[in-house]
Amino acid sequence: MVLQQLTKKITQLVTAVFLTSSSFVFGQDNYTLWYKQPAVKWTDALAIGNGRIGGMVFGGLEKDRIQFNEETLWSGEPRNYNRQAAYQYLPQIRQLLAEGKQKDAEKLAEEQFMGLKSNEGKREAWFNDMRSLKGLDGNPALADYNDSNWKTFPVPTYEGWESAGWEGMDGAVWFRTSFNLPAKWTGKNIVLDLNRIRDEDFTFVNGTQVGHTSSTEGRKYIIPKGVLKPGKNVISIQVLNYTDKGGIAGYKDTTRHIAVYPEGTEASKGVSLNGLWKYKIQNEEPPAVGKYQADYQPFGDLFLNFSNTGAATNYRRELDLSTAISKTSYTVNGIDFVREYFVSQPQQALVVHLHANKAGNISFEAILGTPHKKYSVRKVDDHTFALSLQVRNGVLRGESFLRIEAKNGKVSASDKGITVVNADEATLYLTAATNYVNYKDVSGNAVAKAQSDLDNLKGLSYDKVRNDHIKEYQQYYNTFSVNFGGSDNADLPTDERLVRFANVKDPSFVALYMQYGRYLLISSSRPGTRPANLQGIWNDLLSPPWGSKYTTNINAEMNYWPAEVLNLSPMHQSLFSMIKDLAEAGKETAKQYYNAAGWLVHHNTDIWRGTAPINSSTHGIWVGGGGWLSQHLWEHYLYTQDKEFLRNEAYPIMKSAASFFVDFLVKDPKTGWLISTPSNSPENGGLVAGPAMDHQIIRTLFRNTIEAAKVLNVDAEFVSNLQTKLPQIAPNQIGKYGQLQEWLEDKDDTTNKHRHVSHLWGVHPGDDITWKKSPEVMKAARQSLIYRGDEATGWSLAWKINFWARFKDGDHAMDMVKLLLRPAKGNAGSYTNLFDAHPPFQIDGNFGAPAGIAEMLVQTHEGYIELLPALPSDLQEGSVKGIKARGGFELSFDWKDGKLRNVQVISAVGNNCTLKYGSKEISFKTKKGKKYTFNGNLRSR
Repeated sequence: MVLQQLTKKITQLVTAVFLTSSSFVFGQDNYTLWYKQPAVKWTDALAIGNGRIGGMVFGGLEKDRIQFNEETLWSGEPRNYNRQAAYQYLPQIRQLLAEGKQKDAEKLAEEQFMGLKSNEGKREAWFNDMRSLKGLDGNPALADYNDSNWKTFPVPTYEGWESAGWEGMDGAVWFRTSFNLPAKWTGKNIVLDLNRIRDEDFTFVNGTQVGHTSSTEGRKYIIPKGVLKPGKNVISIQVLNYTDKGGIAGYKDTTRHIAVYPEGTEASKGVSLNGLWKYKIQNEEPPAVGKYQADYQPFGDLFLNFSNTGAATNYRRELDLSTAISKTSYTVNGIDFVREYFVSQPQQALVVHLHANKAGNISFEAILGTPHKKYSVRKVDDHTFALSLQVRNGVLRGESFLRIEAKNGKVSASDKGITVVNADEATLYLTAATNYVNYKDVSGNAVAKAQSDLDNLKGLSYDKVRNDHIKEYQQYYNTFSVNFGGSDNADLPTDERLVRFANVKDPSFVALYMQYGRYLLISSSRPGTRPANLQGIWNDLLSPPWGSKYTTNINAEMNYWPAEVLNLSPMHQSLFSMIKDLAEAGKETAKQYYNAAGWLVHHNTDIWRGTAPINSSTHGIWVGGGGWLSQHLWEHYLYTQDKEFLRNEAYPIMKSAASFFVDFLVKDPKTGWLISTPSNSPENGGLVAGPAMDHQIIRTLFRNTIEAAKVLNVDAEFVSNLQTKLPQIAPNQIGKYGQLQEWLEDKDDTTNKHRHVSHLWGVHPGDDITWKKSPEVMKAARQSLIYRGDEATGWSLAWKINFWARFKDGDHAMDMVKLLLRPAKGNAGSYTNLFDAHPPFQIDGNFGAPAGIAEMLVQTHEGYIELLPALPSDLQEGSVKGIKARGGFELSFDWKDGKLRNVQVISAVGNNCTLKYGSKEISFKTKKGKKYTFNGNLRSR
């Protein structure tokens, strides 16, 4: 205890010296997430990754689990997503919208304008087999059916039977339970209140069918009094689940039970049916269900089984952000045990190292598993084990090898796994690969790739692998550092800090959260990999929320907001690679749906680079994806000033995206403006003509493309065409409530608290609306955000941090940080491992929030560098090193008592620089590679 207090005082002293120094002495803070207990849920586990392979570390004592992913394992296959010649219905859809016939337009678009689904299986034949009880002995619907050998399962499961252990389960399952009829109910009809069942049910009481529903509607079946009998009554339900979540779901409000009760009364007066029901799986192979796009898949699990850990003390589970190494440590019988976990990029392997401070004490069993139904495991040699799998309803195969090397002791393998007995230490190397090559090619050799990665580890010591991992990781992580000062909560476990954060100032927790976002981006998005999806590269479900795809109406883009400003520009490359694919695939979509040149992507894509509209015409027909993604290309140029990138990669794609909108925009007959139609203000308000967000994106794309062409001195005629169309695009409008209009018409509902705030895109991430360009529109945008309110989903809270920073209201931005950094208990916030909670988990908030905190510290979107533009009162002292600014500048600065003290500017290319701080401003010429230092009054040192 004395040592801990001394360590705390030393830390506070060092922090004080660090913050009050007038010179630039920046160190890289050692930020760590840590806990006193193992993970129970997946969102308790700690994430590790190298951009391609991801792992979730549970740190269990007797049974440790490392759930792992490989970024290219998805469902589906290369195919054509586009409905041919859909453009022939475009004039009619536009006309219906112009006439105010939204529902008719949506109906026509749903029938003729959506993308193509994957192939359906033969459902009718399977359905008939299930209804004829194929695969069963006898009829489970009957009251006297013998179910004594059936196992039990908890009912209901609102999040699907997957949440109770049946991951990957689709098919036909029979459930049975019983209740005793109260004597006072005799002679009455009874309500059987089951609410939601996924997907279809046939429900029987005492052998008589009382209901059948094949939708998501709630089930309240009437049991006729003549069916009931005194005493025991048997309920039998055949559940048919074709895809995604399955089972008897019951109510989202889990305090509300499924039940039986007399007709005309309430469920609270009845008999609860919650509990263990008996079950029998009739069939696990339902026909394939047609899907618009594919799902990101889990790969497998590495289980480590230990014994004699019951008396463990000094338990600690942690993740060191500075080294990207997770660690589990504990003491048993006076012996200290340590497990280290990381995913090596140089060696392309997930690594686990186990050691103790006394020789001969490392003993365990390692087993590989997977939620996929089609899999096999095998012994390769005495040190190596392998897992092979095939994705259901897809063409991708996966291969994983596990090799264990031990110092002393005995290592042996069987058909079940690998056993280590009495070793001094042991190192596990896990490799994984698929046959995916690119979105058109699946001819890869998964076995050869995984084997090659394993072979490359031969002869390397653990220390060598560990040190190479840290060196490669830190070349990215160490480019930026941040310190907001210490706090009394800094020594608490992360889960306890999360609980207290909203009510106690804990500035170092904000700094940790910034670095955690950077850590997650590095771990999920290395150069040469696929970009981070809705869950980064971490997913344990065969049917993850929203497919864990790439949602391009904000979420995919938000993942990369911190890439440039927080000095992780190389991480952007994986997104650029996907944009290049989409620009190719999206040309066919532009042609088939709009008979237009150029390219676009609608509101979602997947690993097969689908670009057509999906899900529903009410929100799937949104045309802004290509324009928004092109913004990232331009932003990369603005930060890096890399003209070769602009010439060879960015500009051709930007020009093609602009070309699409040149053809797509049409003149509104009422206003004469060029408008976007048909489209959608993302996921709000249905199919419309002229959403404000589209016009902001298109206007910004045209401006950026014009500027890029001028930098490159190309395409004068194309530039002239864009310049002609630019002022004709429908402008931002201020509505009757003083709000920024979300649509062409002044019809905003000020009580609408929708999570999307799409019409503020021009405030952030765009620059279509700024205090300098249009202060009145900026005020209207702020009013719109006030109407929208503060509470939102996780990623929406992250977006609002950025908005309030751009509005120069740092305290309101910090309020959003506090809403995001609170325990997720059915609400938006953060899970125990600080993953962003929509809920459920989406990683975008983990990236959007650090970018928003950066916006509080520096803003450079108006042509100059503004320091501390939205500094909140909770961050009154601090320092930052390595933050980037548009124009090719790197900044380091510190402040105390809310006032700037010092700033250093490094010029990457020699552009002119303008600094602003409050009312102070200075402009100066720079030279490439030179440093320029100023005090808090912007006077040169």
